[in-house]
Amino acid sequence: MSQAQSQTSGLQAQVQRSGPRPPGDRWRLQVVHRTRFHYGGPVRSSYNEARLTPENSTRQTTLRSRVEIEPGATAFAYRDYWGATVTAFDLHTPHTELVVTGTSIVEAGREPTEHEHVGWAQLQGRDVRDRFGELLAPTALTAVDDDVLAEVRTAVGDVDPHATGAAVCRLVRERMEYLSGSTNVKTNAMQAWRSGKGVCQDISHVTVGLLRALGLPARYVSGYLHPKREAGVGQTVTGESHAWVEWWDGGWCSFDPTNAVDVGHRHVTLGRGRDYGDVPPFKGIFSGPGSEGHTVTVEVTRLA
Repeated sequence: MSQAQSQTSGLQAQVQRSGPRPPGDRWRLQVVHRTRFHYGGPVRSSYNEARLTPENSTRQTTLRSRVEIEPGATAFAYRDYWGATVTAFDLHTPHTELVVTGTSIVEAGREPTEHEHVGWAQLQGRDVRDRFGELLAPTALTAVDDDVLAEVRTAVGDVDPHATGAAVCRLVRERMEYLSGSTNVKTNAMQAWRSGKGVCQDISHVTVGLLRALGLPARYVSGYLHPKREAGVGQTVTGESHAWVEWWDGGWCSFDPTNAVDVGHRHVTLGRGRDYGDVPPFKGIFSGPGSEGHTVTVEVTRLA
C-alpha cells in the first residue's frame, strides 16, 4: 500500500500531530472516507482522481490529511480550476479491487466575520456579472424552468439579495423531501423538483439553480456532515458525504438547505464548483472487465 499525502501550504496545511483545543464554537473532526471498487476480473490499467483533501479557509483548518491507495500507486496532488485539492494516480498492474481511503483531521466552525451586503443594482452590474459569469449561468444539472422560477419568485417576494438567498434555501427544503436512493448522480434539478424528493445533491442543485436564475452568484459545495448535533468526544459514527450551497451578496454566505441550518462546526468542506460534476469525491476510467460495483463508507469522530 502506498499513500499520497498533500503536504505543501499551497495545497494543505502542514501536518500537526497535536495542538490546543479548538474554541467552543469549533469542533475538531476526524473523517475517514473509504471507497472500494470491485471488478469482474483483472483490470489492466486505470486513471483516477480523488477529491478527498479538505480545504483551508477562514472557517476551516485542515490539521492533517492523507490519501491511501491499494494496490500501491504513485500519486501527485494539484489544485484544480475551482480550488479543490485533487490526488491523481494511475495503475498499470492487474488488479481486481481498488481501495482509496482519505483520512483527515479538521477544525471547523462558522464563518468568523460578517460582510457588507450589496443590493440588486450592484448584483446586476457588469462588474459582478463579468466576475461571476460561470456561477450565474445554468448547467445541465442546475437549470430551472421558467414556471418554477416564477413560482419561487412570487413565494420569496420583493426582498433584498441576502434575504432572498436565505428564503430560497428554506423554500426548497420545504418543498422537497429528503429520500435516500430516490435519485442518482445524473438526476437534474427539475427532475428532482417535480418529483418532490431527492438527496442533498439534488436539493443543492435545485437551490443553486434558483439562486442563479434570480441573479445571485451561487456555487455547489461538496464535503462531509457530522450527523449528530450533540456528538460526544471520541465516539465514531457513520457520517455522510454531503452537499450544500453558497451564494454571493457582497461576500459568500453558506447554508445547508437539506438540513435548513447554517454551515458550521459539523460541516467539513472539500471543494466547490458549478455543480456535482465539478467536485466528485472520486472519478476515473479503467481498461478491463466490467465493474461489479463499489461501496463507500464515511466515519466521523469528534476529537475535541
